[in-house]
Amino acid sequence: MLRELRTFVAVARHGTFAAAGMHIGLTQSAVSSQIKNLEQALGVRLFDRTGRQATLNAAGIRALPLAREMFELFSQMSIPQDPDEYRGEMRIGAIASAQTGFLPQALLRLRRAAPAVDAKLVPGVSLDLLSQVDAGDLDIAILIQPPFELPKELCVQVLETEPFVLIVPLDVDGDDPLTLLAEQPQVRYDRSSFGGRQVTRFLREQRIEVRVALELDELDAIVKFVESGLGVSLIPRAGLWLERDVKLRVIPLGDLTFHREVVLLMRRSQRDLPLHRLFTRCLSKADSPDENSVLPSP
Repeated sequence: MLRELRTFVAVARHGTFAAAGMHIGLTQSAVSSQIKNLEQALGVRLFDRTGRQATLNAAGIRALPLAREMFELFSQMSIPQDPDEYRGEMRIGAIASAQTGFLPQALLRLRRAAPAVDAKLVPGVSLDLLSQVDAGDLDIAILIQPPFELPKELCVQVLETEPFVLIVPLDVDGDDPLTLLAEQPQVRYDRSSFGGRQVTRFLREQRIEVRVALELDELDAIVKFVESGLGVSLIPRAGLWLERDVKLRVIPLGDLTFHREVVLLMRRSQRDLPLHRLFTRCLSKADSPDENSVLPSP
């Protein structure tokens, strides 16, 4: 019945039998047959069908977290206790600043501790990575702390806390950040991103109306546009720009400083798995000079 449960979870996620079949490699008729078998075995209908859409009914909503839990329990039956015995793929999602920051050293440590693990890096923005962890498409992800309550099945661990600063072109005079934000055009940190929402809230609290010259989500690209003179920007102190001699001024916000938290996200049921615990240690020791400090004890 695990096959039918897997199909049930896929239909619940993708909304139609056809879309679910495309993602799990089944025809629409095979998906329909498996859902019918599952409903007959349980004695309840799980979906309300309207045209091509398949919407979870009350019984389906109740069954979905139980189905996911059964899958997780089944998958744990074959999990080794020692990380160096692991085989196969670990799917790791990461935002851009983590990929160019502490993640490379962490992945190197992971490879040394668990050489048979194939780490697959999946880039993305925070909201997409969160959705992929929630759906089971990623094992773990590094992203910005969401500005809303997470589902109870997910948990986070704070990895870094990054202060926001104002970056200003060299030819722009003045040191008061609020005045500069009010008077200068802004290269805007994407308002749909988690970090960009923090900027929006800050500007609203300070009652500042800004002129947006450009809006994007990539921090190092924002820095390049500010260097070119396109405008000023509120961004966190994170990214490759901190490692080079930038042609701009960095102005702290002083008492108005707010922060972006970079977190490690995983399913709560998996946080105590040996490989997940090892990867967490690899991240926490990424800046340590002791290369052996993250290796599991013999």
